[in-house]
Amino acid sequence: MARILDDALIYEILSVVDEIPEGKVATYGQIARLIGRERNARLVGRVMSMAEFYGSYPYHRVVNHAGRLVPGWTEQKELLIGEGAVMKKEGYVDIKRCQWEI
Repeated sequence: MARILDDALIYEILSVVDEIPEGKVATYGQIARLIGRERNARLVGRVMSMAEFYGSYPYHRVVNHAGRLVPGWTEQKELLIGEGAVMKKEGYVDIKRCQWEI
């Protein structure tokens, strides 16, 4: 039976996001695995799209599996560079150098 997206699940995802250190990034899939829902990377993405309504979390540190930033969100790149993250090319963080190792 599929779990419904509720506040408990949202805060479970956001608690993982809150642990990502400055200058590091995590992928949607990585966060999904950490909460025991390895097939739900898109669910994590959906939560990230509404994270601002749940408090102050460093959701700018979440990228896709290739390190691609959120299209159209220019502040994400600025925030990551300000924390010391290394950009690989336009719109991508260097995932090999910046991925959060757990």
